[in-house]
Amino acid sequence: MAAAGTAGRGPLAGVRVVELAGIGPGPFAAMLLADLGADVVRVDRPNGVGLAINPDYDITNRNKRSVIVDLKAPDGADRVLDLVDRADILIEGYRPGVAERLGVGPGTCHARNPKLVYGRMTGWGQEGPLAPRAGHDIAYIALTGTLGMIGAPDEAPAVPANLVGDYAGGSLYLVVGVLAALQHARATGAGQVVDAAIVDGTAHLTSMIHGMLAAGGWQDRRGANLLDGGCPYYGTYETADGQYMAVGALEGQFYEEFVRLLGLGEYVSARKDVSRWAELREAVAARFKTRTRDEWTAVFDGSDACVAPVLSLREAPRHPHLAARGTFTDHGGITQPAPAPRFSATPTAVRSGPARPGADTADVARDWDVPDLLKGSAEPEGGTEREGASEANGHSEPKGHSEPKGTTE
Repeated sequence: MAAAGTAGRGPLAGVRVVELAGIGPGPFAAMLLADLGADVVRVDRPNGVGLAINPDYDITNRNKRSVIVDLKAPDGADRVLDLVDRADILIEGYRPGVAERLGVGPGTCHARNPKLVYGRMTGWGQEGPLAPRAGHDIAYIALTGTLGMIGAPDEAPAVPANLVGDYAGGSLYLVVGVLAALQHARATGAGQVVDAAIVDGTAHLTSMIHGMLAAGGWQDRRGANLLDGGCPYYGTYETADGQYMAVGALEGQFYEEFVRLLGLGEYVSARKDVSRWAELREAVAARFKTRTRDEWTAVFDGSDACVAPVLSLREAPRHPHLAARGTFTDHGGITQPAPAPRFSATPTAVRSGPARPGADTADVARDWDVPDLLKGSAEPEGGTEREGASEANGHSEPKGHSEPKGTTE
């Protein structure tokens, strides 16, 4: 039976999740669970968390509900544990040891609910020399060798926003982990701790590259390989109007179509001749400079040349293919990515906008049968940016704690 409130659509309808408020990968992971239909209750703090945007626009809190609990108050931990009693999954992103000191660590939670899946989202992990240290996405991907792979060989490594570490190596691995552990808990009755470290997930993302490196098919430097911009038919090129086209014509038949449409048929034989790659790159770059991005888009439209225009964030939702699929959606006046992936029998949707801090306390207290949640509950926050809190190890801890300080996405 689906839980009341935001749940009711998607394959995770009926799954209850407690999210201890943080920033970056933890909230994104909880949003993904909420998108899939889970009833996610975000436990916000009275003073908010650091690096937060206006709550009205924080779509990583869509499809969730929010309550405010001061974990430093005498009864704060008890209120969270009342939710834990009824939860399937808990997600936290504090530095190692902080949740334990606050009275909501795995031991305490499992004593109350042995079936609970306790998801821990950090940058460095729960143990190791760097575990207690602060960090950001960029540091985690730097240490794994991933950042050093990205960019031109004669330039500094390119920074891929916080997508590779926080979200790919962090959030998505946490979601896979807690769902796998949930399957185990439902089969055996035993919960467990999921240690999702961004360094582990990001390193795991490079599995294929490490195999190629071992086989001698990848050079351990930037811009010298098939998939890192070293290949002239896998990369980006500037057009006459200062825009860019992306080329990924790796296979022989796609490459032949690419050079034909580009008007460089004489370079068909250059695909596997590395000695001609510099010449090929120069010719391709010169050709792309002769027309605008839109003109080249029209040239390659309907082909299998594996060429696409490089669009901006605001342009992407208007692309005909993405528009036809509904890859983006509008909700509450905010254009945003629609839930993914898609399900034939249990469709997902953006059911509600960003959860307002504390706005759902009464509903959660009723639906989860935790009346004590209402005792001394704080008023919902306003629409302004929230006061920052100390952040650590990729995520956050309650303000005023004596841990080393740092910030992250």
